[in-house]
Amino acid sequence: MVPSVLPSLDDDLRADLLALEALGRNRSCPSCAGPSRTTPSVDAQPLLSFCSNDYLGLSSHPALASAAADAIARSGFGAAASRLVAGDLPEHRELEAGLSRFLDVESVLLFPSGYQTNLGVLTALAGPGDLVLCDHANHASIIDACRLSRARPAFYKHLDPSSAEERLLALAPAARRKFIVTESLFGMDADVAPLATLAALAKEHGAALVVDEAHALGVLGPGGRGLCREAAVTPDVLVGTLGKAFGAAGGFAAGSATLRNHLVNRSRMFIFTTAPPPAIAAAALSALTIIEGAEGQRRRDALGRLVVQLASRLPHAAHPHPHAPIFPIILGSDSAAVTASRVLRESGLFVQPIRPPTVPEGTARLRITLSASHQSKDVDALSQVLAPLIPQ
Repeated sequence: MVPSVLPSLDDDLRADLLALEALGRNRSCPSCAGPSRTTPSVDAQPLLSFCSNDYLGLSSHPALASAAADAIARSGFGAAASRLVAGDLPEHRELEAGLSRFLDVESVLLFPSGYQTNLGVLTALAGPGDLVLCDHANHASIIDACRLSRARPAFYKHLDPSSAEERLLALAPAARRKFIVTESLFGMDADVAPLATLAALAKEHGAALVVDEAHALGVLGPGGRGLCREAAVTPDVLVGTLGKAFGAAGGFAAGSATLRNHLVNRSRMFIFTTAPPPAIAAAALSALTIIEGAEGQRRRDALGRLVVQLASRLPHAAHPHPHAPIFPIILGSDSAAVTASRVLRESGLFVQPIRPPTVPEGTARLRITLSASHQSKDVDALSQVLAPLIPQ
């Protein structure tokens, strides 16, 4: 028998894309322009956007731009190598010190992105013979980190401490190190992890608690310090991002000085990548100054009022956390989410459809996010178009 000829790579990829198209899941990046994340130009059309994570509206704040420009003049743009090779720059050290103070922890270590932070933390801390217990709805970066760590990954039911305890009782006795990993505020569903219960469970079973506060920091908790602070929980590792409420880019791991030293020496995502540009670190520090001050509180207050307003306009929309600026509108099928997004866009509103694999099968949705940059009239405009699209 003559062996079949393998298709070219492009042919193979084209077939895969056609399969995604048939499922309604072939995605592309809209072409956006302009400094604002709430009023961008999308494919040359001015739109009102409700799908960014710029929760406090800091991404186009003039103070961040000024801090970045000053840092470029002082330290250049690119960091040019990893910090272990080319050395620390003042902007890196100052941002880490500021975040340590803000979170009341011994040390912070910066990473180029939140995704890399989760990969860098878990692959450095866990390995063969260890157990990583993971909420089933955790972000893809956490799931990937669990797998890449070569530890044994085990998943518990979303937000279910009894499921986590069952897994611990069954698997922990044979493990060397044990970790419980969760988001604090889940970015797709806006629900909150039972942090105090998980912390008690971790203590009882000798496990370390790792909490990703990406969607909470800057927005929720006392002074925007997150849901761990609100729950009086001190995780062994707190992961944060600088690309959401901070309006900049990058991520960080916060905890003890020993943790930081270990990550510097063991985290491949820190060791083998170029450090964040000093301008980005300076912009993030400027954002932190705003978040800590009176303006930050004013922005959180304004955002809170918009959250209450939208919740009152959309009584049938899921909104698990009363103060979170995230409203998941579950529509079910991929086609329903795509159609709803198109209806909104025809009305001048930009909300991208969220489909599997980002969310589980059968839960395609619109993920509405509010920003302190929105105005009350913007929320009214959104709710008028959106309300009829929500299943009763």
